[in-house]
Amino acid sequence: MIFVTVGTQLPFNRLLKAMNEWATQTNEPVIAQTNDTENHWAHLECYESLKEADFTHFINEARIIVAHAGIGSIMSALKVKKPIIVMPRLAYLGEHRNEHQLSTTMALHKEGYIHAAYDEKMLKELLEAPLLPPLKSINSFTSPYLIENLIKAIEE
Repeated sequence: MIFVTVGTQLPFNRLLKAMNEWATQTNEPVIAQTNDTENHWAHLECYESLKEADFTHFINEARIIVAHAGIGSIMSALKVKKPIIVMPRLAYLGEHRNEHQLSTTMALHKEGYIHAAYDEKMLKELLEAPLLPPLKSINSFTSPYLIENLIKAIEE
């Protein structure tokens, strides 16, 4: 199962459209937390929002997680050692107020924590890779101070 999450602040139609199109080519279920009441994604099992327990269940059960570059989504995947593909929202496309998600994606990709998809073509290539391994991970013993400073550094 592929789990897609766009966070709780904004819909992310570019990512959901790409996942909906990709889902037509696979028998693997694609479950999406969409934060969207306006669009219907025929090939995704959609949830506008999820309770924490449901979100955690999907994170734990997913083979791959696909997410926006929200630090909460990324940290959730890293804690359970799941491969995560991150597609940043882009301000120049009107998806966010600035390019902080692009900076987050670039920094975490460079450090080896995530698989980065900067566009729909890269997303498809990563989804179709024969084996997409988890990269670096964090665990529950990781210092909260380290995590907090990592988040601050990325957001700057």
